[in-house]
Formats: sequence, structure tokens, C-alpha cells
Amino acid sequence: MFSHPTLEKLLALRLFGMARAFEEQLNGSVDMDVLTFEERLGLLVDREMTERDDRRLKTRLRQAKLRHSGAAVEDLNYRRRRGLDRSLMTKLVTGQWIREKRNILMTGPTGIGKSWIACALGQKACRDGWTCQYLRAPRLFKDLEIARGDGSYRKHLLGLARKDVLILDDWGLVRLGATERQDLLEIMEDRYDVRSTIVTSQVPVKKWHEVIGDPTFADAILDRLIHNAYRIDMDGESFRKSDGADKDK
Repeated sequence: MFSHPTLEKLLALRLFGMARAFEEQLNGSVDMDVLTFEERLGLLVDREMTERDDRRLKTRLRQAKLRHSGAAVEDLNYRRRRGLDRSLMTKLVTGQWIREKRNILMTGPTGIGKSWIACALGQKACRDGWTCQYLRAPRLFKDLEIARGDGSYRKHLLGLARKDVLILDDWGLVRLGATERQDLLEIMEDRYDVRSTIVTSQVPVKKWHEVIGDPTFADAILDRLIHNAYRIDMDGESFRKSDGADKDK
């Protein structure tokens, strides 16, 4: 006689996982006769925790806006010749680099899979409970320009600073202007020794000074970005010239 009211109360309390598990117990999906009260309660609590974890993961992935939403480190392709160090990638997959507040700098020609790998690491970070955000560098600077105009600049920077992992893709396509240099310095200063950043670029790291332009800004930005970073320098033929489902991995 208490079945339906209890179910309604669980739903009212937004305990949706427990409600579904309780309904399954009522419908006989689980053999209740062999379970103690503590075991039945444990099943309800476990279901609630699992569903809450799943919802939080979906939220983190949605907010990350990963360019390659289906990228996963388990699908990394080491058969392709592109200079990808399996031992380093195995280390990065553990997520220790995020706990240590370290960065990842990934360089190589277009089409070799830099963005895919960055997104795979970002997806793994979300699965491990970290927050992440993917941004193409040109779009980032355009967004900050708009934010200056509408008064949301500081709020925008604060949002970036709070992300555990920031993926800055397609960095270095064009030489930075004065405003963009200032924006990048602000971002790197906020994240230095506090959060982790992944940068992908077609431009070798040794030429990043030229991309930034001003020597003083370049020294300040790169000092905060490079000294505690893992380097992944790839080479090889573009995967986009190949056929097959694994061409971008």
C-alpha cells in the first residue's frame, strides 16, 4: 500500500535513480526474496549514484564542446607513422598531468590527428571528473573581442580560468596583434600552475616567438606555457588523404 506514495516521494526529491531501481524491485525485475533490507537499500543507493555520475559526465561533455565528440583515448591508433610516443600517451591517459597542473603542446602538419588526440584527452578528463573546454584559437580571440564590446570580458576570462583543462586548437595560424597578445597573456597568467592547457599547432614551438610578435610578451607567455609542458612533436602524411574510419585517430 505504500509503494506508489514512496515512488512519488522519491521522484519529488529528484532521486530519479533510486525511483527507477525501486520500481524495478516492485515489478520483480530483481529477486527480492534472497536480499536483506540493507542489500535492497544498497542497490537503490548504488543506482542513484551511478545515474548522478552519468548526468554529471554528460553535462561536462556538453560544456566541453569537443570538436571530435566521439574521440576516445582507447581508440588511439599507434599503427600510423607520425611519431606518437606510446609510453608518453599511456602516461597522459592516467590524468596525472592534470593533477600536476602541467600542459601539453602538440605540433605537426595539418591532418595528422592533433585535434582528435587533444579531444580524446579532453574526453578522458571529463570521464575522470575534470571540467574541460575546447576552443579554436581564432574563435577564442574573436569571442574575447566581442566580450570587450559588451562588457563581459572579465567574466569570459574567469570562465576560462575555471576550466581544469583548456584545449586551444589551431594556435599560430596568423601572427598575433597587440590585443590578442594581451588576451593570451591574461589567459596563461590565470592558468599558470593552477590549471592545465593543451595547445595544438602546425607551427613548431621554436617559432612561437615569431607568431606572438612582441619579444616581451612572447617571453612572458611562453614562460608560463612551455616550461612545465609535455611535448608531442608529430610528423607524417595527412590522414585526410587516407580512407577508413580510423583516419583521424
